[in-house]
Amino acid sequence: MITEVEDFFTRGCGRCSRFDTPACSARLWVEGLGLLRQICLEAGLAETVKWGHPCYMHADRNIALMGAFRDDFRLTFFNAALLQDPESILRRRGPNTQTPDMVIFSSADAVRDREDSLRAYLEEAKGYAERGIRAPKVARTLELPVELEDALTEDPEMAEAFSRLTPGRQRSYAIALNSAKKPETRLARIAKYRPGILAGKGALER
Repeated sequence: MITEVEDFFTRGCGRCSRFDTPACSARLWVEGLGLLRQICLEAGLAETVKWGHPCYMHADRNIALMGAFRDDFRLTFFNAALLQDPESILRRRGPNTQTPDMVIFSSADAVRDREDSLRAYLEEAKGYAERGIRAPKVARTLELPVELEDALTEDPEMAEAFSRLTPGRQRSYAIALNSAKKPETRLARIAKYRPGILAGKGALER
């Protein structure tokens, strides 16, 4: 992954084989990403790079993260549960995401159309950061498939590694395994995921 933020806008995030090629998603959406960058910087946010993507901070807190994909590009807000979202522009990352937290774009013009709203949302998020306000954590029961529970019982090394994972990473494995209908498929996935669990990664992390 990249460590210099400028690389994202010229070469990509470095997380896949399309890095630094014309097919890189960051290159596909270069104009729109540039507009988002301008909006964030003009809002007075500090620009850095985290997880291979431009991250914008204020008052020592993450405010928003930029990302580019084949079909769209996005600005994702941290602590999005605090945002009022009067324009209803925030979307969920997936069916298992608790809070709508991202604005999705498919053109540079879409960024221009949302510019006023984005600036207002960033100012609102900055205010929460300055006051040290965070979104309340919602307790969620983690339902592990029986095959994973058995595997953790039989494999102390994996059980210890799994217990050290963040709740979000644990949940990623539960979701990935519960989506499989057949027990044999879940068992195969557990064997596949074991190295990632030992490495402290989530189900979707490389």
